[in-house]
Formats: sequence, C-alpha cells, structure tokens
Amino acid sequence: MQHLRVLEDHSVYILREAYKCFDDLAMLWSMGKDSTVLLWLARKAFFGHVPFPLVHIDTGYEMPALIEYRDRLCREWRLNLVVGQNKDALAGGMGPERGRVTCCTAMKIEALKQTIAAHGWTAVILGIRADEEGTRAKERYFSLRDKHGEWDFRDQPPELWDQFNTTFPAGAHVRVHPLLDWTELNIWEYLELEQIPLPPLYFDQGNGTRYRSLGCVPCTGTVNSCASTIPQIIAELRTTTVAERSGRAQDEGRGMETLRKLGHM
Repeated sequence: MQHLRVLEDHSVYILREAYKCFDDLAMLWSMGKDSTVLLWLARKAFFGHVPFPLVHIDTGYEMPALIEYRDRLCREWRLNLVVGQNKDALAGGMGPERGRVTCCTAMKIEALKQTIAAHGWTAVILGIRADEEGTRAKERYFSLRDKHGEWDFRDQPPELWDQFNTTFPAGAHVRVHPLLDWTELNIWEYLELEQIPLPPLYFDQGNGTRYRSLGCVPCTGTVNSCASTIPQIIAELRTTTVAERSGRAQDEGRGMETLRKLGHM
C-alpha cells in the first residue's frame, strides 16, 4: 500500500500549505467517503486536531443517516462544525421539482456563498477528485474563484512540480483540493487501510442495493450491489463499468458543468 502513503503525504502537504497561507480557512464536509477521508487526513496533518471549522451545507433534503453520522463524529472527534443553509429559499418552497439546476443553485451554491460571506473565509478546502466527474478533471490544487464565486474551467493555470500558486489578489476566494489525484479505488483502499468509520448507506443491507455516491434524498439513487464490506466494494470496483455518479440526477446532460461553473462544490 505504498502508493496510498505517497498520496497521503501529498495531501497532508497541501493541507499544511493551505493552513500556512490562508488565515481565514474552512473545510467542507458532506459526510461522504471522499470528504471523510479528507477529514481523516486533516486530523493526521495537525496531530489529531482540525484547526479550522468544518462546513456542512444542509439542503434541507439530507439523508437522516448522514445527519446522525455527522453528529456522532462531531462529538467523538470534537469537531467545530458550521451548518450552512439557504433558509429563505427553503421557506419559499425550493425543491427539485423546480428543476435540478435551479434547486442545486439555490440550496448548495447560494447557501455556500452565503455561509462563506457570513464567516469571511478566503479559502475553502474540498474533497473533490479529478476522476469523479468531467469538469473536476480541469481543477487545480489551489483554484481561484471570482468575486461572485464563479469558476472559469476553460482557463486554468498549470501546476508543475508541486509549485502551487498560493498568492492571490485581495478579496479573492480560493478552493483547495488535496484529493485531486486520488481515484475512487484509492479512497476505498485507504478507508480499509485506516479503518475509517463510514455511514452504513455505502453498504448493502440485504436488499442487493447500496449507495455509491451520497447526495440529497430526492436526487440520489442506489446501485445494484451486494457488497456489504469494504473489501467487497474494492473487488467490485476493479471490474465495474458503471460510472461512480450514475445515481446522481444533477449529473445528467451538462447539469454538473453548469453548476460547477457557478460555484458548486
């Protein structure tokens, strides 16, 4: 598992660089497998303590099992959690029936922008991977957003030989991506290696289905799978031809490209 230790070292390095370079820093935590690996790495990078707040953007349509898992880990690991929510949109009846892009824009993107503005964070760490979805493959480790939080995915500077641009204009907002080089298989191998606790939703509970990617209740479906342990999931991933986010409704068509441009996580 030496390749996992190489990935781990690189991610820890990026986390420490971000902490060194940005005074107002936070990290998104969706409670999914990737962001939980990122949280684990942050605890390793800072010797068991996470020195910046974690942020959960609550759409109001979250899976109850994820909220239970979130609250349990916050207690056990003594995490500083900030929950962001676009309460006005939720009170106004916003939901997926108004369109996936419209709903995600209001409940995820606008909620994130509101939360960032309220706390004054200049940089946010996220657990995205380049292999997860097409536009994410165009990301950089340190990625500039404009004053509206939008991202020009067609104009991304190279990052060569671990030379990262951490000097940005005053008032800029930066996204930091320590897991960019990890693959889905790497994530599961690391979860097994480190014995990191996960929500039960990722595992078959006896009905031949499980979640491969977690999101809001109305927009996330299961995949056919009898995998009930991490080794079984790893074995399954080595042969599957099904896309990781095949159960995520907002990925249909060019929906995710539009959302990512506007500032989606």
